[in-house]
Amino acid sequence: MILQGIDIVEVSKIKKIMLARPEFAAEIFSNSEREYCFSRPNPYVHLAGRFAAKEACLKALGTGLSGDGIDGALREIEITPGRSGKPELSLSGWTEKIGRRKKVYQCTVSISHSGDYAVASVILAAKKPAYPAGSQDEIPSG
Repeated sequence: MILQGIDIVEVSKIKKIMLARPEFAAEIFSNSEREYCFSRPNPYVHLAGRFAAKEACLKALGTGLSGDGIDGALREIEITPGRSGKPELSLSGWTEKIGRRKKVYQCTVSISHSGDYAVASVILAAKKPAYPAGSQDEIPSG
């Protein structure tokens, strides 16, 4: 089963929030995310991309930015550069628990920037749930 989420963020909005509330970065981003983003010439583009990826991940998990357990969830989703530079997504805490419940076995993230926008797409591969034959929740085959 494929679980998918997408999000778009205005870079200027992230920059405005960061300048008004510098603690925002520590509340949302891990130490390694902050180190990476602030080592780049324009950190706000990279912060916005990671924020979009975190929201896209929550959408793919089926929670979005609301619901029980959401406090701290953005920090539990970490986007780090792989050896090739391709972003990699990892879950911990509550988000990892949701992922296990949904039987997620693979996470893929893509981030892009253009002008004042950053967009991210997250695709989670999960084992198909076993529904009793004939139940309303049964997913039609074909």
